[in-house]
Amino acid sequence: MHLLQLSNLKKYYATQKAVDDVSFSIEQGSIFGLLGPNGAGKTTLLRMITGIFYPDAGEIIFNDKKFDPLNDNLYIGYMPEERGLYKKMKIGEQALYLARLKGLSKSDAMDKIKFWFTRLGMESWWNKKVEDLSKGMSQKLQFVTTVLHEPKLIILDEPFSGLDPVNANLIKDEIFELAKKGSTIIFSTHRMEQVEEICDHIVLINQGKKILDGSVQTIKQQFKENLFRIQLASLPMSINHPSFDVVKRNDNHLTLKINENGTSNEVLQYFINENCQVEAFNEILPSLNEVFIRLVEGTKTSRQFQTVSA
Repeated sequence: MHLLQLSNLKKYYATQKAVDDVSFSIEQGSIFGLLGPNGAGKTTLLRMITGIFYPDAGEIIFNDKKFDPLNDNLYIGYMPEERGLYKKMKIGEQALYLARLKGLSKSDAMDKIKFWFTRLGMESWWNKKVEDLSKGMSQKLQFVTTVLHEPKLIILDEPFSGLDPVNANLIKDEIFELAKKGSTIIFSTHRMEQVEEICDHIVLINQGKKILDGSVQTIKQQFKENLFRIQLASLPMSINHPSFDVVKRNDNHLTLKINENGTSNEVLQYFINENCQVEAFNEILPSLNEVFIRLVEGTKTSRQFQTVSA
């Protein structure tokens, strides 16, 4: 079941196409990565999903009906990259105020705030002001105010910014727990290693267009280059086989590229026949960071070529 579906969304600023005919859908209960370089159109897309901006064309379907910003925003939690907190307010009062804006009664809001403050070690923060918090502490507060009304859709833009490793792991565990309970999460970040660890599915936006859409594992398989790493007890003096080439030697490791007609079984059989003791053998899949750079740089090259040709 899809909680959110975007169909042919467009948003233009003067002559700039910030979002140019973008379509994708997000399954309920999934953790979805929205990726792209600076200026790609991610923030504009998120602001259309939250009703801050209206699309110039296209349609947003939320929870099986056309998105209604006035009513559906009660079911959305948005944590922007920029701080959206009132610096002079006390933390407890601010959390209560934002919870009431999302439709919670005062008693429900107090119960949920106490739950989250206890869960994230924030019990003593109630009477502090936001301006007295570190960047990481204010990030924890912003996370709490985003999720405490139990939204169906949670949008997290760079949620780990400013957090130390302990608190980053704490928030990461909460993200997994929220998804397990049925919340759908859009996770936007520049940190590709976090995306690989957290997200089920990703979309890559560049220059306003969608250039990649798929599950993390499917994408890694799609962009693999038939590279393998083999660890041997000792390396043979010479290696020669038509099925593969040696790309790199490193101590007792070899990086191999299997040719189009070769197989991994042929590689293993070759080293066994050479009386080599094989200690490990595994395929090298590209990281999302490598895929990201390859596609973004490729798009830039293509756009430059088109401009020169014109």
